[in-house]
Amino acid sequence: MSLARIAVVAVALVAAAGAGFVALNLSQPEPSEPVIITAAPAEPPIKLVDVLVTTTDLAMGASVEAVLDWQKWPEDGIGPTLILKSDRPEAIAELKGSIARQSFFAGEPVREAKLIRADRGFMSAILPAGKRAVAVQIAADTSAGGFVLPNDHVDIIMTRRTANSDGRGEQVITETVLRNLRVLAIDQTIEDKDGEKVVVGSTATLEVDPDQAEALTAAQQIADRLVLSLRSLADSVPGSPGYAAFLLAQENSQRGKIKVVRYGQSTDITTSK
Repeated sequence: MSLARIAVVAVALVAAAGAGFVALNLSQPEPSEPVIITAAPAEPPIKLVDVLVTTTDLAMGASVEAVLDWQKWPEDGIGPTLILKSDRPEAIAELKGSIARQSFFAGEPVREAKLIRADRGFMSAILPAGKRAVAVQIAADTSAGGFVLPNDHVDIIMTRRTANSDGRGEQVITETVLRNLRVLAIDQTIEDKDGEKVVVGSTATLEVDPDQAEALTAAQQIADRLVLSLRSLADSVPGSPGYAAFLLAQENSQRGKIKVVRYGQSTDITTSK
């Protein structure tokens, strides 16, 4: 074989090898970008502490006997008024026999301010400072048909019979003597329970101030009957829509009036401006 042929064959082999290498590179897919997976930072564990709670619903005036237990709560949500097992491990025994000043829901943390020691009077404990409790004799037909319950607000309406000035027959005088009094209790019923019928009591205990206590006591002596008129919560509780109107009406009703008492008979005289 001549040298020229050998050179041609060598060139052909080199060209074929180059063409094959190019074809091989074209047939392979382009390499994709590498995926880098980074692990998310681990959340710090939630620290739990034991908090004293009620295991069942508890009505106002009920004993906390056998309804207290410890429950896990996040430490970040603990307030200064809650009772912690780490601070008072014997709290359940210490609070044995206490009475609920207010109602509790099941699982609600216990605050000692809402409890009353068994050796203290319950009624005196729930009375705000400066207030008094006065009992009034009532019947079913004088207490809104038995729908007046503890923590409701009522007006006291006094009715009495007096002889006419001409001495012929009698007349009935009706007067609202006190307004917006809170009912503390009906007999021994401190609070009604959902779904249960309420027994109508014969005595209502009302929250009054010292002046109202005197007025209510006098009204019971001279009245033939005292009627409890149930008020709507919308105009009897501070912060309700109609409470400001109630305060304004109270102020206007007392403005410009003088009570004159002659021979045991009292008369309201409206003065002119």
